[in-house]
Amino acid sequence: MQFACNAHTICDSELRPLGTGLYPIISIINHSCLPNAVLVFEGRLAVVRAMQHIPKGDEVLISYVETAASSTTRQKALKEQYFFSCTCSRCIQVGQYEDIEESAILEGYRCRDNGCSGFLLRDSDDKGFVCQQCGLLRDKEEIRNIASDIKAMSDKVLKSNSSGNHQDSVFMYKNIEKLQKQLCHPFSISLMRTQEKLLEILMQLEDWKEALAYCRLTLPVYQRVYPGSHPLLGLQYYTCGKLEWLLGETDEAIKSLTKAVDILRITHGSNTPFMKELLMKLQEARAEASYKLSSRDE
Repeated sequence: MQFACNAHTICDSELRPLGTGLYPIISIINHSCLPNAVLVFEGRLAVVRAMQHIPKGDEVLISYVETAASSTTRQKALKEQYFFSCTCSRCIQVGQYEDIEESAILEGYRCRDNGCSGFLLRDSDDKGFVCQQCGLLRDKEEIRNIASDIKAMSDKVLKSNSSGNHQDSVFMYKNIEKLQKQLCHPFSISLMRTQEKLLEILMQLEDWKEALAYCRLTLPVYQRVYPGSHPLLGLQYYTCGKLEWLLGETDEAIKSLTKAVDILRITHGSNTPFMKELLMKLQEARAEASYKLSSRDE
């Protein structure tokens, strides 16, 4: 139990897990669901970088769990793995209207009216869920049926993944996505995770155009659930920029890569091999855009 509480997942520069390590000094840094610092790895070296200005005397805080989740989900993860309840500035709002609204958006259901962006809360008669924007009731039996179909399809796609048939996986994930769009709020975390999975598989299939479309679909949710200087947001901009450049959308690539640099320079430092590669890509994209512009002027 002590190892599980004090161990850290070692990740590469793109935050993909590589293994587990013990870092006693890092282990004394406390958790917050609204952290002011981030833990990254340069090889085996653990580096804590500030994501914002931290006034002298303020505590340095990192997040032990995925912060893109409702307060209830974050608290459950912390309790199960680290055996404590969080009382950070986000978690003390549990039960308040703003927290209930955010939880309903991230992990709840969409309105029956596709033109409405309201969030749903359970009605007092327990007949279903009521849209807090337009007042429409969504029957709980309908919700249960769609959720059951998503669960069955998700179980099936896991078996397909293990067989390595990527085309079948894309087909099934798209069906899951279609059902989730009927069930979930547009800013749903579960819908975003499905779109992330489709992005990953489409990149493996080298279907760059559709991969870019899915990368762009995830960005509004990333922008909502992560702070502006979060490395995962920066990495998503980086992926978007690389795909745009590959597809000849140089101007859009420059915008995305610039956003990536602005964030990842903070979280990854300026002199790491990863950042040097990103800065080189941005420089090359700018040179290409300049060349195209001068060619048009001739």
